Amino acid sequence: MAALVPELSVSDIVASRRFYCDVLGFAVLYERPEEGFAYLALDQAELMLDQIGEGRDWITGPLVPPLGRGANFQIEVAAIDPICARLQAAGIELFQPVETSTYRTAMDQVTQRQFCVQDPDGYLLRLCEKV
Repeated sequence: MAALVPELSVSDIVASRRFYCDVLGFAVLYERPEEGFAYLALDQAELMLDQIGEGRDWITGPLVPPLGRGANFQIEVAAIDPICARLQAAGIELFQPVETSTYRTAMDQVTQRQFCVQDPDGYLLRLCEKV
């Protein structure tokens, strides 16, 4: 398991699981349906989905959509084009269209193709592939 794994509070675990697995390509590593919980992975990325109101919640304040404001989750994948095609087929609009960006790092720079999309609860996801 990764050392840092975000757990996203979701309003509809079925819709979120469908979005992450069927559209983005994540796989369910394990789940606890009775708690509305699923642990997902895509390549080296891992995240958890937790149904609001089922099992134990980690809610620190009012949840007002879109959830996750002020954060975006970068998810590195092997190729973004197949994911973009599935998003388009599902009628899901991109928040930020595909672009190529170069970022300075501590020792060098990295160039990646990337786009942003919001999940069913409004969490902002930035999927990227190294160029």
